[in-house]
Amino acid sequence: MEFQAMVAHETDNGISLIRETVGDDFLGPGTVTIKVHFTSANYKDGLGITPGGGVIRNYPLIPGIDIAGEVFASDDADFVPGQLVVAHGYDIGVAHHGGFAEYARVPAEWVVPLDGLTPREAAALGTAGFTAAMSVQALLDQGLTPDDGPVLVTGATGGVGTVAVDILAGLGYEVVASTGKLGASELLTALGASSVIGRLPGEGEKLRPLGKAQWAAAVDSVGGQSLAHILSAIKYGGAVAVSGLTGGPAVPTTVMPFILRGVSLLGIDSAHFPIAARRELWARLAKDLKPRHLALLENYAPITEAESVLRSILDGTHSGRTVLGVAGEF
Repeated sequence: MEFQAMVAHETDNGISLIRETVGDDFLGPGTVTIKVHFTSANYKDGLGITPGGGVIRNYPLIPGIDIAGEVFASDDADFVPGQLVVAHGYDIGVAHHGGFAEYARVPAEWVVPLDGLTPREAAALGTAGFTAAMSVQALLDQGLTPDDGPVLVTGATGGVGTVAVDILAGLGYEVVASTGKLGASELLTALGASSVIGRLPGEGEKLRPLGKAQWAAAVDSVGGQSLAHILSAIKYGGAVAVSGLTGGPAVPTTVMPFILRGVSLLGIDSAHFPIAARRELWARLAKDLKPRHLALLENYAPITEAESVLRSILDGTHSGRTVLGVAGEF
């Protein structure tokens, strides 16, 4: 079997994403072969085509950390041809060929059956939407209720941020969306944000060990100084679910928010989230955690335009989620 794929190659001039015809033997090991309908564009995919990005371990590789489509062939009794599925995390798109191709092959232990979501919806959510759902669920597990006060979402125009805003608003929370793209206020308000503010900390604003308590909790995909500022302004007993570091990995904070206000810092990692819990959370993304306005935050592009979309994510001009169509687009 031969098929089309976008393959990342390391060259003397950097990393290139090249359309190629590859064979079945290129896919490597796995028990479930998926006919890919859709994938999506993620910051991590962008790093995969960036020299020194530190994501893809060996080239050439088919990127795409999200795979959504139907089972084409299976050696596992739990999956049958024609069954709709999604797969993400683990080594997909970093050390194992991913979704930027007409077919993908992965272990059955990485595959989630789709029930109540279409492959396109699953791709629109993807790793970013799943990370948002993990973040929201982590806050709920801490006992957060709408009566506790406003919840802050940083990086609010990004993949994690937009979905988090939509889910939280749908659950009845007052959501404060923080973004450097104030032109996106209309979108964030449509998703359910009660108010939209700029990046944190504000220009000229000094970091304090403890600031005025403003938010009951936060979903943070920025890290860096922003996370330090947020921690200092969380109300007593609140929590911050953190999943990103676009603002840098170093957090210049103190123990004060933790020992004087009982604030919790909750690390969110979707890549190695256990499969049983992963399948359970995906089932909820089709029900009580399903974003109400998924179509509003979804953009569409054919897979052949993946590189330009990824560049827009890396340079900070991208908003929401971009679904990359695979079937019929090569």
